[in-house]
Amino acid sequence: MGAIAPGPAVPDAERPVHDPIHPGAWWVWALALGTAATRTTNPLLLALLAATSAYVVAACRPDAPWARSYGAFVKLALAVLVIRLFFAVALGSPIPGTHVLVTLPEVALPDWAQGIRLGGRVTAETLVRALYEGLKLATLLICVGAANSLANPARLLKSLPGALYEMGVAVVVALTYAPHLIADVQRLRAARRLRGRPDRGLRGLVQVGLPVLEGALERSVALAAAMDARGYGRTADVPDRVRRTTAALTLGGLLGVCAGTYGLLTAAGGTYGLPVLLAGLAAALAGLRLGGRRSPRTRYRPDRWGPRAWLVAGSGAAVAALLTLAASRAPAALNPGVVPLVAPTLPLWPAAAVLLGLLPAFVGPAPRKPAPRTPAPRGAVAREEPS
Repeated sequence: MGAIAPGPAVPDAERPVHDPIHPGAWWVWALALGTAATRTTNPLLLALLAATSAYVVAACRPDAPWARSYGAFVKLALAVLVIRLFFAVALGSPIPGTHVLVTLPEVALPDWAQGIRLGGRVTAETLVRALYEGLKLATLLICVGAANSLANPARLLKSLPGALYEMGVAVVVALTYAPHLIADVQRLRAARRLRGRPDRGLRGLVQVGLPVLEGALERSVALAAAMDARGYGRTADVPDRVRRTTAALTLGGLLGVCAGTYGLLTAAGGTYGLPVLLAGLAAALAGLRLGGRRSPRTRYRPDRWGPRAWLVAGSGAAVAALLTLAASRAPAALNPGVVPLVAPTLPLWPAAAVLLGLLPAFVGPAPRKPAPRTPAPRGAVAREEPS
């Protein structure tokens, strides 16, 4: 049978397409940027961190359904910022301010609600402080959204320790079936509109929500039966001594991580915070490794932590370390004051440190796109392909 000869290949001017980077490297990079965001309230640095994550997502995000969640995280970050400003206006703030913008009617509260007020004076200092704090949380959410858009959840599940495998399966299944719920809601609302029935309000919510819930339950029961038939949930026989050791190491390690983190955040615990944190991490990792014996499974083509994964994770860690150092060396530049009001300035070397987070955009994989084909000219004769 004749086949039309393909046209000449169009050269790709973009960078070459590499193998995917280990998903853990993307999470380390994103969480490191989020850690850097917690060390400053400077809106210029926070905006630079958000722009850095957005550029890397635009350069490396694959064309997959799970990679389209970045926009939802950006909307959530904007909603958090608006809510923080609303609470600052409605509930006030203990920060003294002299620049009164508006005075709202104040509601008298009982004596047991001391320190809380509804309405009253709204000052510029209060709004600026709320804006800085809201921007910090919004930037952290945007960084987490970048990790969700760049790291493949199925490949991340393969990289989890055996002790966390069952929990990881539950999370991946939930993330996989979430788009089905949205599709069911859209389909049912469109069907009700075609029939002239209301699809909004409380009545429409009930009439649409019940069929969606029924379909979700049917899919969950079918999935549970299929997973049970394929042997999911099997556990190996582990001696009681190993189980007790695993529980002690995991619980003790988590307590050590909490105590070490608290020590690092307080001024009095700076001497013991880091050793306790490292000891807790070591104990928790040992407990996870022992707990993996209960999950008899193998990994097909496990992901390797290659040089590019080290570069991605290292760039994020460098941003977090340098911003932490800058917060201790120049606290006024990274945390501009609000009483009195001062205009924030962009510190040069912390801003240059943030730009190190752009490295994954140049070493990460380019989005895979189908190769363009040149259509055959009209009236061309089909070339016979050899059989």
